[in-house]
Amino acid sequence: MARHIKRAALAGQQEEADAKVRATVEAIIADVAMRGDVAVRELSERFDKWSPPSFRLAKDEIAALVAKVAPQTIDDIKFAQAQIRNFAEIQRASLKDVEVETLPGVVLGHKHIPVGSVGCYVPGGRYPMVASAHMWIVTARVAGVGHITACTPPNQGGPHPETIAAMHFGGADEIHVLGGVQAVAAMALGTASFKPVDMLVGPGNAYVAEAKRQLYGRVGIDLFAGPTEILVIADDSADAEMCATDLLGQAEHGPTSPAILLTTSEKLAHATLAEIDRQLTVLPTADVAGVILHGLEEKGYLTSAEERTGSAARRVYRATPAGVQALAAAKLKVRELFGELFEDDARKS
Repeated sequence: MARHIKRAALAGQQEEADAKVRATVEAIIADVAMRGDVAVRELSERFDKWSPPSFRLAKDEIAALVAKVAPQTIDDIKFAQAQIRNFAEIQRASLKDVEVETLPGVVLGHKHIPVGSVGCYVPGGRYPMVASAHMWIVTARVAGVGHITACTPPNQGGPHPETIAAMHFGGADEIHVLGGVQAVAAMALGTASFKPVDMLVGPGNAYVAEAKRQLYGRVGIDLFAGPTEILVIADDSADAEMCATDLLGQAEHGPTSPAILLTTSEKLAHATLAEIDRQLTVLPTADVAGVILHGLEEKGYLTSAEERTGSAARRVYRATPAGVQALAAAKLKVRELFGELFEDDARKS
């Protein structure tokens, strides 16, 4: 059977926290729907201390921000976007329109029609999230979307120049420095400053994710996304430093990002905790990632030999984390078991 070496501090509290998020988001959406730009500005001032003359960046403002980015970073952004654009174009080319006359006078078919407009949310924070601009703005442009509105929150008095550069080179038609639920609601519902979009895309924190959930139906969305999370499966062949690095790499996204280690080795579990402690003395993100030491992560130890690989795979599959790392000699077996579990569920449905 499995036993916990360390349990998540929020266990049993998540439902209450979720209810508070839902209520907060519902009130903000209703406010934006009723008062438009006035509500958007008040909310931005309240949550981000941000109230510029215009949230939308003018062309000269975009150029000035892009000029602040190091040339090597510009090259890296363009290189990454070129790779994403290339594969997206290959994917788009694989989607074929069909029209066929199956019987005299009976014509059947389908067409792939891009949506007219999308609102891309690119999250902010301490560090620039350029990958979000790559993944949603570049692909929307390749898909043939007619108009791309992009929003990103301010950080300490302004946007990250690198994020603005990625949004600009990705092909955004308009860029707004505006974050949170107010940004998502403005893009979805429309205000005097925002034309309503057909679809919302992009990641965000729990409030942004909930806003997309509540707005789904009025607009389309890409997917229901939760916080960044990771679950590491490891046996005694794994390296504690690597386990700690993977866990902290996700934990630094914020205190709501679950980081879990499931291992067959109690020695590795304790060694990983010690390694987390060591790395937090040198990590610049220690104040955020360090929340992991206060119990927001879980360490699971499988004690009986017969449970080891199979039980680990089943526990991970049922938890459905966003990211799974198998740092184990048995990782191929874990991969096989995931396939079997997926097929089992498909048969049951």
